[in-house]
Amino acid sequence: MSNEQELRAALLDVSRRMVELGLNRGTAGNASVRCGECLLITPSALPVSEMTAASMVRMSLQGEVLQGGKPSSEWRFHCDILKNRTEIGAVLHSHSPFATTLACLRREVPAVHYMIALAGGDSIRCTPYSIFGEQQLSDDALEALQGRKACLLGNHGMISLGSDLDDALAVAQEVEFLCEIYWRTLSVGEPKLLTAQQMHEVKLKFVEYKKRDTR
Repeated sequence: MSNEQELRAALLDVSRRMVELGLNRGTAGNASVRCGECLLITPSALPVSEMTAASMVRMSLQGEVLQGGKPSSEWRFHCDILKNRTEIGAVLHSHSPFATTLACLRREVPAVHYMIALAGGDSIRCTPYSIFGEQQLSDDALEALQGRKACLLGNHGMISLGSDLDDALAVAQEVEFLCEIYWRTLSVGEPKLLTAQQMHEVKLKFVEYKKRDTR
């Protein structure tokens, strides 16, 4: 999808879906999508219910506003991720309940379930705390996202990445589910974690299934 108007509509749609799915509420969270050599990002401090496709802000990957009003305060990590991860087409940030709960514990999600591999590794990392909207938060997020499609932000929330908006949303939903599973297992006892070898086998299986789907 390369037409800017279509991308604006899709960004609005995914922002609404994040609220409907309980991943965000009010003005919390934000989203962006690659648009040629630029990006489109949700505006600052505007409830999703008041957003329109025209509300989306077009920015350069260097952080310059090219069209629109004030971008989300988290524009730095959106720009930095899309600039440094050329395979990524969309970035979502949410304050979903279970992911944020673990982020407030500053606890990464280990290999408690095989679907952890969907996020690209044997764990979902959690960053230290950094104040919102600043470069340090972006730097911490980039480090936590190395080789990953999701991370937790300490005392803050979650970032999910995807090849497009639908992919990033699917990752966000799965990570929230995995955070819930981990939280629930911790409430009962200490979970039995999968080994590095078991997780390696899962990743190979995912690659095998992806090849089948693209034939």
